[in-house]
Amino acid sequence: MRPQFADLLVRLADEDPHQVDQAFDSILFDREQAVPDLISAYRHAFGQRTATLAGRVSLNERPTVRFLIVQLLGFTGSEGAVETVEYALNDPEPYVRAEACRALADLMATRSRSLLQSRLSDTSLEVRRAATEALEVLPVG
Repeated sequence: MRPQFADLLVRLADEDPHQVDQAFDSILFDREQAVPDLISAYRHAFGQRTATLAGRVSLNERPTVRFLIVQLLGFTGSEGAVETVEYALNDPEPYVRAEACRALADLMATRSRSLLQSRLSDTSLEVRRAATEALEVLPVG
């Protein structure tokens, strides 16, 4: 992961909401360049027992950071982000899964319709609602 984005991703976990907002906005500004780093950060969270960013922030223990990463991936408009966002549909946290549904709609990921349909039976009402809304937005076929 490139140091610029590693530092910004670490700041997404800061206790100071102002720092979080600044980091989010900085990543959002460079979102096209950040896609590989965002994908790496989210995937790393589930590839190892204890995933850390820059050796400092555990993503496994920070679902809010995973939520923000998924949200940012949705804002990228990148086809390359779709697979990771689809993967986030299985996140242990319902609000991350719900954001993954919204992100797939933002990405206009028509290929993800069947995965979104499977979320219609999620245990979380929030996820079921987000999946329904995403399916309403995505064109069929």
